[in-house]
Amino acid sequence: MAVDLLLGLQWGDEGKGKIVDVLTANYDIIARFQGGPNAGHTLEFDGIKHVLHTIPSGIFHPTAINLVGNGVVIDPVIFRKELENLAPFGLDIKNKLLISRKAHLILPTHRLLDAASEAAKGKAKIGSTLKGIGPTYMDKTGRNGIRIGDIELPNWKEKYRSLANKHEAMIAAYNVALDYDLAALEADFFAAIQQLKALTFIDSEAYLFEAMDAGKTILAEGAQGSLLDIDFGTYPFVTSSNTTAAGACTGLGIAPNKIKDVFGIFKAYTTRVGSGPFPTELFDADGETMGRVGREFGATTGRPRRCGWLDLVALKYAVQINGVTQLMMMKGDVLSGFDELKVCTAYDYQGQIITHFPYDIEPEHVTPIYTAMPGWSEDLTGLTEASELPNELLAYIDFLEQELRVPIKIVSVGPDRKQTIHR
Repeated sequence: MAVDLLLGLQWGDEGKGKIVDVLTANYDIIARFQGGPNAGHTLEFDGIKHVLHTIPSGIFHPTAINLVGNGVVIDPVIFRKELENLAPFGLDIKNKLLISRKAHLILPTHRLLDAASEAAKGKAKIGSTLKGIGPTYMDKTGRNGIRIGDIELPNWKEKYRSLANKHEAMIAAYNVALDYDLAALEADFFAAIQQLKALTFIDSEAYLFEAMDAGKTILAEGAQGSLLDIDFGTYPFVTSSNTTAAGACTGLGIAPNKIKDVFGIFKAYTTRVGSGPFPTELFDADGETMGRVGREFGATTGRPRRCGWLDLVALKYAVQINGVTQLMMMKGDVLSGFDELKVCTAYDYQGQIITHFPYDIEPEHVTPIYTAMPGWSEDLTGLTEASELPNELLAYIDFLEQELRVPIKIVSVGPDRKQTIHR
């Protein structure tokens, strides 16, 4: 049995959580493969808005198993808050939520290190969410990390103390003003660890092998977006994990030949949170309208998202490096009311017209080249069938499909799971 994969194709915030929730009815297992609580997956149904940070987005479906894979980094304190938010809904957390023993833990000192490092950068800061993600992955690759499986061992606190002491020395070396009470942070951390121990820890790669042998259907869920990938994103303004399709293999222990469909999620326009280059960013009334109508604020940080026209150069790049087989376009409803839409189809890169995504897209090197298309005025939020979509939107979709050479199978026309049109 093959594994399907769902990931974002822009700078994150594409709406992956909603689509995972919509698709979960077709799968036995939803498996998150990378990232940490810097992600915010928003789901909306029955008049309630839910924001998940670490827990997979299939958790509200009673028949699905939700697995936090080895590629994920877990903050026990944030995880506990997520569980508390889910408590009123009577979910079978013990049996339906599984955690890989190989997933790494975010320590309180990881968060402090993150803050100290960002403060030391000054104007060159990368826009970190300050959740400790980068320092945790640094310890993982530096072979110093603490994993979920470690907290089952009797001497794990000794390992914790040694690593925390090292972190405090590193924080001091940054020589920035950072006021913190580590004893209080640790008390909260160790209390959350005790609650975490009540959950089900597994050897996740073995679990997934057996599930595939048994014919179970599996959807791998990514976090952040392809343009934030540590290798292929707009480095250094990226996250600390592989957000692309390859990350599902290392983040879950799935062989490449087991991946079947790759679902790529993108917005009908482009957004970005935090620092970093953004060729199609708008600073005018159109950008303000996108942000206001689209409610473009980070689900994790609350920071306003930068908005701009759809960048097809970047999107085509993401489609190619991920091997996307199906596309899903989010927030088509937000573009209602624009007389004219623009799509970036090429870059003027240092005086040369290019259609590939170059090494450097800083604004002094790149100027977007646009194709203009007519907009539409109809309110899409109440539509339920593809045949009801305005002709201008259908032409917009056809144009994107021709350029990307991949079919757009879903068009989202609102945040609720019911506001999803299948084509």
